[in-house]
Amino acid sequence: MNSSQPKHIPVLLNETLDGLNIRKNGIYIDCTLGNGGHSSEILKRLNGTGHLYCIDQDDYAIGRAKEVLSAIADNYTIIKGNFADIKEMLKQQNVEKVDGILYDLGVSSFQLDIGERGFSYNFDAPLDMRMDQSKDFNAYDVVNDYSFNDLKNILYRYSDEKFSINIARAIEKARETKPIETTFELVEIIKGALPAYAKKLKGHPAKKTFQAIRIEVNDELKVFEKSLTDALMMLAPNGRIAVISFHSIEDRICKQLFKDKVEDKTPRGLPVKDADIMKEYRLVNSKVITASEEELLRNNRAHSAKLRVIEKL
Repeated sequence: MNSSQPKHIPVLLNETLDGLNIRKNGIYIDCTLGNGGHSSEILKRLNGTGHLYCIDQDDYAIGRAKEVLSAIADNYTIIKGNFADIKEMLKQQNVEKVDGILYDLGVSSFQLDIGERGFSYNFDAPLDMRMDQSKDFNAYDVVNDYSFNDLKNILYRYSDEKFSINIARAIEKARETKPIETTFELVEIIKGALPAYAKKLKGHPAKKTFQAIRIEVNDELKVFEKSLTDALMMLAPNGRIAVISFHSIEDRICKQLFKDKVEDKTPRGLPVKDADIMKEYRLVNSKVITASEEELLRNNRAHSAKLRVIEKL
């Protein structure tokens, strides 16, 4: 592997592996292959009868992770596609029940580190932000074609941007002169839309806007909700799902879907012994898991990470 490639540090690695409670002969799915950090550690814990299925829609990620995984073992399969289709993808592999599923949501570190992908406000590049580069729709389309109201709404809904109206209005005005084509052009427009005090606050002034546009381009929230709903039905008894999220809405979707599965649906008056039979899932941890102080010092991208784990009984 090229030593010049940015070093990737998997977030909440030990906590995730503990949560998945990996069995050597189990069947596991990594829905977000990315750099292969979590996948490689799962693969190391499987024997020859176990198998790991990895899903990603990014060709660069697939090529890079294949190098990592091939150096460990060959009992893995990489599937190119969107994890919204997890059920159909695994059916094509003749797999219907699995022992563990992992979601590591958000943008991969290499997507941020490779400037030309257009995910980062730190590099000047064409507006893109596509996780699947075979798709036509990208950040340029959102920034230049969305109405003022649509821009305002996604900025507020997907990133809780307090200045969503100011930013949407500034984008609308700027593109009247010429299309907004690059990340740095957009950054300058965002900065110009903010009051002076806001530009001095902690964090990059364009962070929330870029996050909201990325979520819109990749339809991340609807995709995640559909995929997790299907994933819950794919678990074998004692199988587990671990979800690492970096966004409050993603975490809320996960929390609600998990809550719906573990809350008591026992008909009133049913004896307790029989009521226990009604329960299909349990939360492995009652409280959300966050990064340790040690990991936060080592990995800046762990700051907003939250881990939830559920088990099929």
